[in-house]
Amino acid sequence: MDLWGLIADHPWWAGFIVVGALATLVLLAKLLSFLFGAGTYAYVEQGEDYASAAPSSEAVDPAVLTFKMKQLSATSATGFEQACADLLARDGFRSTRRVGGAGDLGVDVTARDHDDRLLILQCKQYQNPVGSGHVQKFNGTARLHHGADLPIMIGLNGFTQPAIDFAAHHNLILMGRPELKRWAHGQHLYDVLGIQSTTQ
Repeated sequence: MDLWGLIADHPWWAGFIVVGALATLVLLAKLLSFLFGAGTYAYVEQGEDYASAAPSSEAVDPAVLTFKMKQLSATSATGFEQACADLLARDGFRSTRRVGGAGDLGVDVTARDHDDRLLILQCKQYQNPVGSGHVQKFNGTARLHHGADLPIMIGLNGFTQPAIDFAAHHNLILMGRPELKRWAHGQHLYDVLGIQSTTQ
């Protein structure tokens, strides 16, 4: 008896095969999304705001890249880091790359500005404000280990007051939710943070 005959005689087999195939495809899609941290990108073109699921490796015009806060909240940790790297590239920073992962020693994204200053970003996508302990760890590696000229910690949901006080004392730059929103919506990073170019 051939396979088609078996399925025709027992239609519930066809149901098992279809359900199994669909479940496998869904699991595979979730696994790939988790592994590669593919975020959803929003672009502004000719006054329209539309969404695209284009991966960050595709060639897109970085000058029009924006993100909505709900997109940054919904993406994976890797996707959040990549979004920050993409925003730096949009703003014209050079040698921008995402390096976060196990053993990154407090650096998720690196870039250089037009004055050749090294930016070290640590990107925290926590649901709660980032605490002082994380800021202290970043302080211990950003300049001493990585040689950062501008150490910047990004907190999707802000920072605790002790973290803010510690950062102010050690000249660390913190970017909380209001600043991140302005940056994600299209304002240049240095305009958001009030950083001046040394060549002006």
